[in-house]
Amino acid sequence: MPVQQEVMWPTLVASKKLNKPLGSRNFLADYEGYAEQPLLGITSDDQSSLSTESLLHDQKDTQNYRVFASTWNVGGIAPDEGLNIKDLLDTCNQFCDIYVLGFQEIVPLKASNVLGPENSKISMKWNTIIKEALNKRTHQLFNDQLGHKKNEESEVPQDFQCIISRQMVGILITVWVRRDLCPFIQHPSFSCVGCGIMGFLGNKGSVSVRFMLHETSFCFICTHLASGGREGDEKHRNSNIAEIFSRTGFPKGPLLDLPRKILDHDHVILLGDLNYRISLPEETTHSLVEERDWDYLLENDQLMMELSSGNMLRGWHEGAIKFAPTYKYCPNSDLYYGGCYHGRKQEKKRAPAWCDRIIWYGKGLNQLEYTRSESKLSDHRPVKALFTVQIRVSKVIKNLQSLFMSERFGQIKTHFEVSPTDDEFICKSQSSFRF
Repeated sequence: MPVQQEVMWPTLVASKKLNKPLGSRNFLADYEGYAEQPLLGITSDDQSSLSTESLLHDQKDTQNYRVFASTWNVGGIAPDEGLNIKDLLDTCNQFCDIYVLGFQEIVPLKASNVLGPENSKISMKWNTIIKEALNKRTHQLFNDQLGHKKNEESEVPQDFQCIISRQMVGILITVWVRRDLCPFIQHPSFSCVGCGIMGFLGNKGSVSVRFMLHETSFCFICTHLASGGREGDEKHRNSNIAEIFSRTGFPKGPLLDLPRKILDHDHVILLGDLNYRISLPEETTHSLVEERDWDYLLENDQLMMELSSGNMLRGWHEGAIKFAPTYKYCPNSDLYYGGCYHGRKQEKKRAPAWCDRIIWYGKGLNQLEYTRSESKLSDHRPVKALFTVQIRVSKVIKNLQSLFMSERFGQIKTHFEVSPTDDEFICKSQSSFRF
């Protein structure tokens, strides 16, 4: 190794360890984020008057919203501009209010990416693809439904805005919310935990985001846990989860006592390449996969056993798995490794497994869909879930919301705009609106 590199690498490692900026960008951030905004454009004086009297004795209503969540290990392959993610976003012709997409290995996990400055160009490509696909799909669904309801009034769907997007090495989580809900999003924040090389680098670990929607808190954790299919490797994954729960923390907020830890939030969804395998001999696993005997395979699935034991993931839930294992596929094919060859030598065998998972914690979450998509971009298949969630809404704020959505809707400005430049998403606040 050249002398200059020998000098630089310890500095880079220290910067990662201390979360210090590298170059012109913070190493944890690829998106400038969501600035704190007054709720519905209400100024501090308005908030004070509401909180001292009307909000003090305010009753709460409950509303149901739809949340889409997905996870995809893309194997270090950068997306083409024309990548079609229609299948990934498909939710059986149902509109969703919030979309949360998590990715792993958006960049190859080589030393220069793990130790060097964050490469945000790839995450920006993903955000651009998501924005275009999400809004195109929403309007297409609306037009399809309008064709069946020609004699009925139909509300034009809102487009979606990114409220937060954060990257750590290859892990990326990006959250998109229906535009008219953006004024009700408060206190967004993120927390990154590296569990990889030397126990703290970001080739493995988590990026967590939290926010409040009305009076209900959300926390989404995008994870990439320790790999390995040998007996005992699941202990490393359990250790990663314990580290993530222990080290993830959020600010409590300037005025409110907001949730600080993952399990303090009302609704928690963990998604990612959890890397849990099937505790059976490789030949047996391959045979059972060919027979599509999911029940017997899942009886020996390591994550299922953890959820059942309640040791590490007590109180967590997962929907019924009725789809084929999502890992590990030969490139650009539907064949699992172990059944395909490259040249004269067979690639290192890896038994099929449900590595890519979505689990949840908290009351008021109801899963409607849990399935996989069929993109052949990488050696993993994407996994997605659809939830209905119960949200507490202040009656005072609900009445204000109705007012805004009718007479004064035209006076509300979005809190976000997308920069016309190709390399950066920017959130810009608009001036406050006084009542």
